[in-house]
Amino acid sequence: MISDTHDRVPTGLPRAIASANEIWHLGDVCQPETLDALASLSLPLSVVQGNMDPYFNWPERLVLERGGFQFQLQHHPPREISDGLDAVLFGHKHFPIKERHPGGLALNPGAVTGPRNGSTPSFAWLRVEPGNTWTWELETF
Repeated sequence: MISDTHDRVPTGLPRAIASANEIWHLGDVCQPETLDALASLSLPLSVVQGNMDPYFNWPERLVLERGGFQFQLQHHPPREISDGLDAVLFGHKHFPIKERHPGGLALNPGAVTGPRNGSTPSFAWLRVEPGNTWTWELETF
């Protein structure tokens, strides 16, 4: 999962995520053409709307089920995690976050551009073992 591209896909990002099964973008794409740099990977792409994406029709929230687990994608940090969700994946903050909330985890992969608080550009891998377990792993580049 990636977040906060802000009109720019760093040169090494497509190569770094090429082995993924799909891409989840957690908002602040800015211009849709920014996603063209990822199109060459021919991977399914799910995008949610960020606060810098006011003119596009991406959903504000998207719930995806993978291997029996429910993940909610959104741009802003969650206030709470709804029953039935295993995790809320969000962007906006520009630095990685892993927090336990009542009901599940809130995870932020950081930003691929414009990190804050001294963090480096990052994204995260979400690996699902169907019906068994899932893991989240941060990667910098």
